[in-house]
Amino acid sequence: MFATLRIALMAIRRNVLRSFLTMLGIIVGIAAVIVGVSMGTGAKAEVDKRIAGLGQNLITVMSGNMTRGGVRGGFGMAPNLSIEDFDAIRQEISQVTAMSPEAGTTAQVAAGNQNSSVRVSGVSDEYIDTRSWALKSGENFTAADVRNASKICLIGATTAKTLFGEGIDPVGQSVRIKNAPFTIVGWLEAKGSGSFGQDQDDVLLVPYTSVMKRLSGDTKFRFIFVQAESPDAIPLVQEQLKELLRRQHKISDGKDDDFMVRNQQETSDFFNANNRIMTVLIGFFAGISLVVGGIGIMNIMLVSVTERTREIGIRLAVGARGRDVLLQFLAEAVLLSVLGGGVGIAVGYWLAPLLTQLFQFPTLISQSSVILAFTVSAIIGIVFGFFPALKAANLDPIDALRYE
Repeated sequence: MFATLRIALMAIRRNVLRSFLTMLGIIVGIAAVIVGVSMGTGAKAEVDKRIAGLGQNLITVMSGNMTRGGVRGGFGMAPNLSIEDFDAIRQEISQVTAMSPEAGTTAQVAAGNQNSSVRVSGVSDEYIDTRSWALKSGENFTAADVRNASKICLIGATTAKTLFGEGIDPVGQSVRIKNAPFTIVGWLEAKGSGSFGQDQDDVLLVPYTSVMKRLSGDTKFRFIFVQAESPDAIPLVQEQLKELLRRQHKISDGKDDDFMVRNQQETSDFFNANNRIMTVLIGFFAGISLVVGGIGIMNIMLVSVTERTREIGIRLAVGARGRDVLLQFLAEAVLLSVLGGGVGIAVGYWLAPLLTQLFQFPTLISQSSVILAFTVSAIIGIVFGFFPALKAANLDPIDALRYE
């Protein structure tokens, strides 16, 4: 076996450039498989990380998903979740540990001679618990602050940096939101990008009553966040939310909901669906490249059989069996494919982090994709090398010796 491999390697080394060009299709295909799978895996890991960053056991109720006159509105419609809905959820649904509505507005926020356009979110005192959001300093506002529509707020890391500078604790400082003074009582830990790519830290969290009465004039919420007491409780709480809100909104049987209820897994699946499509497309084109590479190997092996006809005849004449010749040429084809696969894997390992560095696209190379790529390269060598090897094994020794 080792002698067969040694002879195969010598045959490849006779024409290094031709061998490399033959392997090029395999190299490109395997590298594309590695990079494509790493992009899909990295994107999924990033989505899962961001979804997990929303909070533990979180269920999100969103306004929208309504059909009127044959037109489906979907998420993004005008807010239609009320304070009565929020209170009903608190009173009637069990296995809930924390919950908060969200009434948002974008406003010009000023501190001293600095000002910035900031997302101001009106939430309850339980919001940072539902979102698993820690405080860097200061304290959370209370239920009494919500009832009294107090002019206090929690500030995000990005907003604090913009208004007060790097590393300066803003707790106790005042900011003006639409010229209304608000006192900062808490500085939030940095949370990073959200599931839609937005900066979650460029925010002020204000009691929702303060937003409704003093800033926006809204009477409805766009979101209500509900935290179930355990992962096992999520399906029951989700079903109870749907039944309660249909009753609250007086939606009769057969009519569409005017809201959406999503848990974290559903949100993750929604975003990862696009990643799976991208991975499949990249895999498809990588597969085409691998097939082209396999055809190249078959072509060059057929040329090699023609070039080495006399050599084959001599080997057969001195006692080599047909299967020995078959094994020899098959070994050369597999070696070409496997070497190309190895180079392709190396290129993929180099290219995936480069994409992350240049384009900030998350990539994560999985060992399973490397094993798959290497296995595929070996199979391609066997499949596309078998016919030329069989042709060589079936040559007539007399005709082969007479071949010029």
